[in-house]
Amino acid sequence: MQENRISRWYFGGVSSSMAACLTHPLDLIKVHLQTQQEVRVRMIGMAVNVVRREGYLALYSGLSASLCRQMTYSLSRFAIYETVRDEMNRKNKGLVPFYQKVLLGAFGGFTGGFIGTPADLVNVRMQNDVKLPVHLRRNYAHALDGLLRVWNEEGMRKLFSGASMASTRGALVSVGQLSCYDQSKQLVLAAGYLTDNILTHFLASVFAGGCATILCQPLDVVKTRLMNSKLEYRGVLHCLTETARLGPKAFYKRSVSSLTQSSPSCSWNN
Repeated sequence: MQENRISRWYFGGVSSSMAACLTHPLDLIKVHLQTQQEVRVRMIGMAVNVVRREGYLALYSGLSASLCRQMTYSLSRFAIYETVRDEMNRKNKGLVPFYQKVLLGAFGGFTGGFIGTPADLVNVRMQNDVKLPVHLRRNYAHALDGLLRVWNEEGMRKLFSGASMASTRGALVSVGQLSCYDQSKQLVLAAGYLTDNILTHFLASVFAGGCATILCQPLDVVKTRLMNSKLEYRGVLHCLTETARLGPKAFYKRSVSSLTQSSPSCSWNN
């Protein structure tokens, strides 16, 4: 008799937070690479530079903000996607078609991206602090301190700087992660070669991570630049133009580290 596994939406937020503890150094290096005005060093070189300047613990700068982001952005999109999908499955008495999964993933990701923007902004700033001269650092003590200081010093509107990019990116990455994960797992199981086990979930996650990286990478670069800016960009279009001047490869900085972070932390489904 096949075991009936029931998904819980909060598993996604909790597992995303656990994953962030492992992948945070990669995320930090990604931010450093994306905020370079010119391609000076690659991923390994950037990691070596950070360790030499600040020590190994610097690779975990901004971890509190990263966890705060996961418990707002990831928790929201998983809650929307998994709750609505399971309800639709019950009403349809079967699995929903792929196009509905795409629409649902886009909506959940867009909403989660907007909700998580303030924490994401503080996360980017805290990670980027370690590469700045001491007198230019913001020196947020932790995520809450960063949120309060941005509110008091720059206004509530600044907390949502880059929200349009973060929301659009959230929609695309959720389509890549959640919708493609569900569909690829469904296809693997339908082929009959594998059962609903850890290998099936791993293969579906790898495929979904690749899809998410390809879809959201350019927007991720622009979002990071906007959040880390000190008014050097007039808006999204200006940031896009300035980034494009560096060449097409500027939109795909840190693709390798992105791929390792993009596999979805999906719960076990029915």
